[in-house]
Amino acid sequence: KKIDTILVLDFGSQYTQLIARRIRESDVYSEILPWDIDESKIINLNPKGVILSGGPNSVTESYTPRIPQCIFDLGVPILGICYGMQTLAEQMGGHVISADQKEFGHSELEVVSESIIFKNLNKKIDVWMSHGDHVAALPAGFRVIATSAGAPYAAVEDAARHYYGVQFHPEVVHTEGGADLLQQFALGICGCSGSWSMAAYRQRAIAAIRQQVGKSRVICGLSGGVDSSVAAVLIHEAIGDQLTCVFVDHGLLRAGEAEEVVALFGNHYNIPLVHVDASEMFLQRLAGISDPEQKRKIIGASFIEVFDAEAGKIADAKFLAQGTLYPDVIESISAAGGDAVTIKSHHNVGGLPDDMALDLVEPLRELFKDEVRVLGRELGLPETLVGRHPFPGPGLAIRIPGDITPEKLDILRAADAV
Repeated sequence: KKIDTILVLDFGSQYTQLIARRIRESDVYSEILPWDIDESKIINLNPKGVILSGGPNSVTESYTPRIPQCIFDLGVPILGICYGMQTLAEQMGGHVISADQKEFGHSELEVVSESIIFKNLNKKIDVWMSHGDHVAALPAGFRVIATSAGAPYAAVEDAARHYYGVQFHPEVVHTEGGADLLQQFALGICGCSGSWSMAAYRQRAIAAIRQQVGKSRVICGLSGGVDSSVAAVLIHEAIGDQLTCVFVDHGLLRAGEAEEVVALFGNHYNIPLVHVDASEMFLQRLAGISDPEQKRKIIGASFIEVFDAEAGKIADAKFLAQGTLYPDVIESISAAGGDAVTIKSHHNVGGLPDDMALDLVEPLRELFKDEVRVLGRELGLPETLVGRHPFPGPGLAIRIPGDITPEKLDILRAADAV
């Protein structure tokens, strides 16, 4: 059965992921797609509502991002936020201008007209603004429902078509009642059931893993971090002993971490576990290297080499499990065709060799980090593991300036443990 989905159409806002998370906090599934994605993907998603994110561009310039026609053809409610509101107004026949009075930061919103989107909210609301343009003339069918000092059209609606626009950011914590507004849009206006939960996700994921894998064997690379651990326990619950975990200890882990992984997975869960201590090889290859990106590449390549050698020993393995998360997927989609700059080489998505003979199983690729923790608790993983700090693949190596030595690692482990 298809779950109710809210589509968040991304126009490049730094807050886009927050919008999707707020919707999920209302127990409604949400997915992010870039504004220029192939329209068939939008139609395929068949969302019950669409939220248009903010973005850094100005609608007043030509060739800036626009809402694809298929969004209007869906006939579902639309909520435009900031840039999303401006392009919605412009595309519906209104007019947007560059404002003399730009608004950044706190502002007071005054609700001037009853609207379903402001249901149960105060008449005066502290909101977070971030805009240099504003709507100067409304399209036919729209009316003003709220104003602020710098934006005469701070919120607008076309109640007949269920189109709404807000000039502020309801997704940030600085906006009072913002989460309620988004929940009201998803549940009250779009009519989503609000039945998306981790318990439901767990059942769906288990069914999907079984269907994808069948009777084949799966290898999972365990790092000791939250993501790979939750992925491993979830897959084990789905297919039992068809899963083998490979734990490559590169000698760059936190204090007691290797022992903890072996105890938890090998003993407690009885998941078949291959533990490889490759710390000497890693330290030899890193000797004298101080450039962080070079360290990263050496660690990544060595890890894959050791992992591949171990995986090759596991007869008839067809799948490789990874703890890829939703933000990794979004970053990869946008980095593939977007304007985003690569800040560092990513260790999960796109870092694998092209000639890899295994297919990927990625049961967490729809989840944000905090949702993975909730799933971990749902699966009964200990809080020491579920609640631990995110830890990068290259481990302590990227927290050591200059070359990496056993002495430096020992100092860092001891300090980190404190």
